[in-house]
Amino acid sequence: MRTIRIGSGAGYAGDRVEPSLELIEKGNLDYISYECLAERTIAIGQQAKLKDPKKGYNGLLEARMEKALPLIWEHKVKLITNMGSANPIAAAEKTVEIAQKHGLTGMKVVCVIGDDILPMIDKYQDTEVWETHEALSKLDGQIVSANAYMGVEGIVKALEAGADVVITGRVADPAIFMAPAIYEFGWSMEDWDKLGKGTCMGHLLECGGQATGGYFAEPGKKDVPGFGHLGFPIAEISEDGKLVITKVEDAGGMVTPVTLSEQICYEIHDPENYITPDVVANFKNITFTQVGPDRVEVTGITGKPKTDTFKCSIGYKDCFIGDGEISYGGPGCLERAKLAIEVLKERLELVAPGQFDEMKYDLIGCNSLYWNPDYKYNEPSEVRVRVAGRAKTKAIADLIPNEVEALYTNGPAGGCGAVKRTRDIVSVASILINRNDVKPEIVVYTV
Repeated sequence: MRTIRIGSGAGYAGDRVEPSLELIEKGNLDYISYECLAERTIAIGQQAKLKDPKKGYNGLLEARMEKALPLIWEHKVKLITNMGSANPIAAAEKTVEIAQKHGLTGMKVVCVIGDDILPMIDKYQDTEVWETHEALSKLDGQIVSANAYMGVEGIVKALEAGADVVITGRVADPAIFMAPAIYEFGWSMEDWDKLGKGTCMGHLLECGGQATGGYFAEPGKKDVPGFGHLGFPIAEISEDGKLVITKVEDAGGMVTPVTLSEQICYEIHDPENYITPDVVANFKNITFTQVGPDRVEVTGITGKPKTDTFKCSIGYKDCFIGDGEISYGGPGCLERAKLAIEVLKERLELVAPGQFDEMKYDLIGCNSLYWNPDYKYNEPSEVRVRVAGRAKTKAIADLIPNEVEALYTNGPAGGCGAVKRTRDIVSVASILINRNDVKPEIVVYTV
């Protein structure tokens, strides 16, 4: 029975490049998929696109394609990625430009579009926002993006068109891994159990090194070999849906039932009903079986019919966050840091009374992670103050880092290493839309 090998090229927008190149060179792959979109990524990309119509795609696209394109051409590996982000057409055009520079004549780059539904967002003004439980019309902030989580349809179309490289915008993470199996094996889009297996494969691969021990590692308790040379996972999937996860033999990391058990729980709310655009997958009875060194067979996955809706991620200009940090060291540093926080509270109330929507005061090393003001700690040798707050305008948010920096000369004694910044925050809201409003299309480029 025919089997294909699919590699995970990236687990997030800024992931390492080298493990994917190792996969292409040594992994005997048929496909490699780079998963590079998080919830806010497209909204941030949309802001970049508004400033420059040739931008808005993943910032590492050029660096990745410069190294990956010659290798996939040499090793006959097809590349699929959502690095198109808010501007997949510009990403495809840039990819073609890079392929031309390397003399990869005949390479076919196909762009998948259709996820951007911003032009029709007014249709959904009465739709409930998950995060607020209020109508979209009541969202407090300018909407800058609206992208539906598409499924495999557009990617399969691209592969049918002969694509060597497929570049998408917003698609569900597992889709860029599952589409090759659907295309290669001719799976029915109503064979829910096979689609469930394909979704599971995608979920295990989508975070790159998390599945090979990165998410698992804890020194002295859960040690992972070759951690500095962590390899990314490979899926072997057969026509009947049989699934094995492995890695390149001499790459670092490990593939075991426990590393995959931690990854399968990642971002899963209901393992019996994992909703994707193509299928509702059921991971409840999943079993991981070690069948060889760094080889784990995955069984027990089924699926149910897809829903009538797509999730849509709304990016909107929410606020500005100002934050500043300063360090204190040596005897009495904790008491000086506490005094610094009391001074900052007093100063910010004096210069901008009631104008911050939210404030947070941290003693890094004492309470910054767990937000517990009653935590009992011994005197440290150093401590770092961090103050951050949300405001509707940049001018108000700027007051926070400015006041932190002013501690240099206004005390307490010994403050050092101050940093300051103010950020324009694009927040994310989620709604459900009618799947029939989303029409995946492809644009084909030939080098």
